[in-house]
Amino acid sequence: MADRLLLDLPGPPRRLARRPEGVPSPNPRRRRRPDRWRQLGIGLGLSGAGGGLLASLMFIPERFDTLLLVSTAIANVIGGLSRLGVGLLQLTGVLVVALLALLALVLLLGGMVRMARCLASPPLNHGAAATRSQPVAKTTRER
Repeated sequence: MADRLLLDLPGPPRRLARRPEGVPSPNPRRRRRPDRWRQLGIGLGLSGAGGGLLASLMFIPERFDTLLLVSTAIANVIGGLSRLGVGLLQLTGVLVVALLALLALVLLLGGMVRMARCLASPPLNHGAAATRSQPVAKTTRER
């Protein structure tokens, strides 16, 4: 029990094991730096890869007309964006027409339901309702 600690934290009691002396902590913030030879090798590899890539890019203008390639790419992008805009506009039009058709169906159904309720309910007796709804005049004795 001497090598375990009991912490007073909210919740169930937790026991933490003490680390033996000489064992490094597993703290990820405190990493060991790689040795110098490894750093030098990684630096040389990255520099060589970058230089090789730049040298290979220098041969592209000899095989391709770069200006034509760039202008064709820009024209394709502009054409694609204009087609995308037309497509979105057409899709919006279809959605508006579909929503208007749905609104028309809802209005038609609501009107038919209201007419069915009107025809199915018993007729009102307007004469009896009119006499019941008129206020009775109070006499001077009732005031």
